Parts: sequence; C-alpha cells; structure tokens
Amino acid sequence: MIAIVLIGLAAGCASALMFASIISGALISLLLFYLAPLPLMVAALGWGPIAATIGGIVAASGLGAIFGLPYCIAFAITVAVPAWWLGHLSLLGRPLPGAASGNGSTPAAPELEWYPVGRILLWIAGFAALATIAAMLTLGTDAETITNSLRRGLSRILGARDAASSGDIERWVAALAIIAPAAATIVAMMTLTLNLWLASKITATSGRLHRPWPDLKSAELPPMTLVALSVALAFCFIGGLAAMFAQITTTALMMAYALTGFAVLHTLTLALKSRVFWLCCAYAVVVTFGWPVLAMIALGLADAIFGIRQRYLRGKPPPLPAS
Repeated sequence: MIAIVLIGLAAGCASALMFASIISGALISLLLFYLAPLPLMVAALGWGPIAATIGGIVAASGLGAIFGLPYCIAFAITVAVPAWWLGHLSLLGRPLPGAASGNGSTPAAPELEWYPVGRILLWIAGFAALATIAAMLTLGTDAETITNSLRRGLSRILGARDAASSGDIERWVAALAIIAPAAATIVAMMTLTLNLWLASKITATSGRLHRPWPDLKSAELPPMTLVALSVALAFCFIGGLAAMFAQITTTALMMAYALTGFAVLHTLTLALKSRVFWLCCAYAVVVTFGWPVLAMIALGLADAIFGIRQRYLRGKPPPLPAS
C-alpha cells in the first residue's frame, strides 16, 4: 500500500506540473499540457485506480491551492477523472461463462472477458465532449456570447499578423470561431486516446499491465451509438446553445467512428504482403492533410451498418494446418 501511495503522489505531482506548464507559454509546454493525463494513466494501469485517485486528488488540490479553484476544476474534469476512470475500465474483467474451473485441489485461474475496447472508445468520446462543453461554458452561457468570445480571442491572435488585410482577417476569424468547438473536441478526443495507448504501452513494456493486450482491430462501438449520433445530428439544426453542444457531441462520436474505421482498415489489409507500408501511408495522409479522416469515418459507419469486418473474415479461407 505504501508503494501505491508513493506512486500516486509521484504521478500526481508529474501530472500537475505538466498541466501547469502551459502558463509559461513555451512551445514545449503545449506538448506537456496534452500529455498531462499520461502519468495518472500509467499509475492507474500499473498500480490500480487507487494510485490514480491519490495522484488526482493531490494534483487537483495543489493546483487549486496555488492557482485557484478554476485550475483545480479544469484539471479534475479534463485530466484526473478521465485518467482514473479509463484506467479502471481498462482493467475491468469478468469470468467467461462456462469457463473451466480446473480439477483437483488447485482450481485453474478463470478465463476473463475484458471490458470491450469499443466501449472504452465511447467513454473517451464522452469525456472529450464533456471537456469541450465545460471549456465553452467558461466563455459564456449562450451561443452568441461564446462565439463572440472566440472571435475576440482569435482576433487578438490573428490581428498581430500583417499577412492579410483587415477584411480577410475578419473572414478568417468568423470561420475559425464556427469550427473552434469541433476542433477542440477533436484535439481532446485524440489526446485522451493517445495518452491511454501510450500508458498501456509503457505498462505493458514494463510488465505492469495486468491484462493481455487487446485486439484493437476488432474494436467496435455499441450499436446504440448510431442512434445517439442520429439524435445529436438532429439537434445540430435547432440553433442556440443546444445546437453547439450537439455539434460537439456529434464531432466526438464521428471521431470515435473514425478510429473504428482505422480498425476496419487494419482488418481489410490482413492479406496484403506490404500491409505495414500501406497502413503507414494511410496514417501519414490522414495526419498530414486532415480531411482524409472523413474516409475513415465513412468506413467506420459502413462497418457499423453493414458489418464489413464480419463479412470479410467469414469470406477468408481457413488457415492451413501446420505440418
């Protein structure tokens, strides 16, 4: 227990320092800020959710005491709670029904069914949407106030540049203010996903991951996610604050389907000899240009509706027996 407390304290201090580094304004601080959940996730996966709980409480309390209550709340919502909960879900397992219990006086360890990766992905989307909505509410309590606050902030950033005329800057500011909530949601979604993957890799490499590595290419979202996406899309057209929040939710769910689209791509390329090369090219194109992620979203949605992976795997010939 002492080791868990010490690990939690160390993870909390590291996470708080990384979170607070954004105040410095240095470019490296942006990377540290986005990686702030990583120490707590490593603690949660390697030493259990209790370690992450201790670290999160210590970090949030320290930030609140030094910088004020807003920093404490922001850290808790965007870093501590997601790191603790996602670490807890990743280690959640239950015995498979009908698993063999062994024979004799020494019962065999039960085979476990681990919490599905797709449901963890859905939780990540929920946390990303919640964090973005909370950030928007700090700018105002209605859509017009939030948009105006975003425009003022973007005007201060772009106004310092003389590369464009005043009219061009105004058009850029108006366009960026519209897409800013969705962009923030994408960043939050990708940040949490990357942190959880890195934390899992670190704990697996160190031998502290108390579960087998999941089959990521089989990840799929729950069927009701399509219903939630349809409802969120419908609310995008009603206007006002509800429409803004619906757009944030829609973006988070779309990015979740984009990640399942990559899982579909990993499955469909199993038979290719140069599979690694083509997968690297696909990732590079999406990261470089951004908009090709729409193809991944479409692939994820198509798999959810038509079961592309199941059809592909059923159509594959069985592997030859080893001689």
